[in-house]
Amino acid sequence: MSSQEQLNEGEAEPRPLKEPALTALSLYPQDWALFLDIDGTLLDLAETPEAIVVPDYLPGMLHALSRQLGGALALVTGRAIEFVDPLFAPFRFPVAGLHGAERRDAAGRLRRAHIPPAFQEMKQVIQREALAWPGAIVEDKGAAVAVHFRHAPASEVEIGEAMRRHLDEAGPDWSIQHGKKVIEICPAHASKGHAVEAFLAEAPFEGRRPITIGDDVTDETMFAAANRLGGQSVRIGEANGKTLARASIGSPARLRDVLETLVK
Repeated sequence: MSSQEQLNEGEAEPRPLKEPALTALSLYPQDWALFLDIDGTLLDLAETPEAIVVPDYLPGMLHALSRQLGGALALVTGRAIEFVDPLFAPFRFPVAGLHGAERRDAAGRLRRAHIPPAFQEMKQVIQREALAWPGAIVEDKGAAVAVHFRHAPASEVEIGEAMRRHLDEAGPDWSIQHGKKVIEICPAHASKGHAVEAFLAEAPFEGRRPITIGDDVTDETMFAAANRLGGQSVRIGEANGKTLARASIGSPARLRDVLETLVK
């Protein structure tokens, strides 16, 4: 069976991913590029953004897998890059942060999104409004702002209305992203799919097929990119028909186990 046959299941609805389905990463490492979301994918979701736990072995394991792939491994996340690096220290991987609004390539070149003064002011207003949403957490990401309402379910509708109002005031350069118990305003040009395509236009990703792995609606654009480019898209969580992902793995812990088995 070829590497493409092993990975491209071609189903409209994702099926549980069997361990051999990702073995092409070790059998044909020169053919593939790996793109990984962080929260809910590599790492288990936590009660607050700061409470996530990175298993001690994970940074080194990702580094070994990256070397095996010739450096063609990137993290694609809604987190800011400055938040990501300490999680995986001492290693610094290529990263697309803020859903692609900022990106550091394999050569270490960093492209950041511009933050206009009006957006800074808007974030301060949202911080003040959040005082009326007990349990809500406002996460200032620099060129994006997110309101987590996992502990403020009664305020979900009010938070959504406020964020849409701020989006209207911010103008066409900004858009709303909905995630798991979070609503975020971020640059409109940013998407994880565009970030994956940008990486694939550069060494060491160029000429490879993408494998994209994520768990949330914000990962759908990179699933679409992988499908279009002849790669593989994998959703973390139970298989369902509400995603473009063509395969699934049950949990972040299971994904970590599978990736660890691929490291030679």
